Amino acid sequence: MEKILEVKDLKVSFQVYGGEVKAVRGVSFDLFKGETLAIVGESGSGKSVLTQTIMKLIPMPPGKITGGQILFNGQDIVKKSDKEMEKIRGKEISMIFQDPMTSLNPTMKVGHQIMEVLHKHQNMGSQQSKERAIELLRLVGIPMPEKRVNQYPHEFSGGMRQRAMIAIALAANPSLLIADEPTTALDVTIQAQILELMKDLQKKMDTSIIFITHDLGVVANVADRVAVMYAGQIVEVGTVDEIFYDPRHPYTWGLLASMPSLDSDHKAELAAIPGTPPDLTNPPKGDAFAARNQYALAIDFEEEPPIYQVSETHFAKTWLLHPDAPKVEPPEAVKMRLRKLPSNFEKPVLVKEGK
Repeated sequence: MEKILEVKDLKVSFQVYGGEVKAVRGVSFDLFKGETLAIVGESGSGKSVLTQTIMKLIPMPPGKITGGQILFNGQDIVKKSDKEMEKIRGKEISMIFQDPMTSLNPTMKVGHQIMEVLHKHQNMGSQQSKERAIELLRLVGIPMPEKRVNQYPHEFSGGMRQRAMIAIALAANPSLLIADEPTTALDVTIQAQILELMKDLQKKMDTSIIFITHDLGVVANVADRVAVMYAGQIVEVGTVDEIFYDPRHPYTWGLLASMPSLDSDHKAELAAIPGTPPDLTNPPKGDAFAARNQYALAIDFEEEPPIYQVSETHFAKTWLLHPDAPKVEPPEAVKMRLRKLPSNFEKPVLVKEGK
């Protein structure tokens, strides 16, 4: 398996009025060529800061990378200057943001916004770039691309604007695409279409994808692997099968239990994770999730757990995996969800076997 990205012990902080916010606290993960990695977690868990740091988009100051490495194709992005990053952003790493209306320029035709990328990174002339812009709009499923290429963002629907953002992101054929909650602002029907589109484009273009979301449900049939993030740390990572069928961290149990289901009893109360994430200006001692964890052990409040290996591809950061820890089963809400997963639940092929 060819690694396209290696993040090693990354630490990112923000200096604010109330002190130093430790937004990313020692995150490490790998991304392989042609793979989709989903990073999930509540708002404030550090997902967006992590991915924006990969592109060096966080404002510095107040943001600061205080430690670690980001190796993209063997080159450490942390050491790159802004000028060097301009050659990487858009061409080698592209990003799709949550709200296309804040990312698209309302005063420029959509076609011109795609053509700008082609001019800069592909050295295409005006006619060639316009033809390619039409091709890209057609590729992402926008009807009548010859007409739409000359329209402005306000003339597009919400779903079409997101498709246009994907077209811009793919214009320079990047090897890494970061999608930061790209379907949150869309209704469920359009959301499903965008997710299916991204799956299809990844197969066609062999692009590696990092997919950011707070909703485990949207990644079930999209990702190869899932990383669960909490309080600036990755607390569990594994294949989609392992995270959905064999979750080991109590926080992952909470996320799974709180997913609404169409066949749930409408009178039943939806499970929720009690409490709120910790204040990262003063991270708690021990396990950051301990105060919200009904299965917390005494050591959780004193010492941060190490990362335990469950399988070749599955790791979790919890004292419950210590050989001397008491045996704890997932809550009934998680067990019921596992029993209700459809028999035709699509299980992505492991990267090591399929790519």
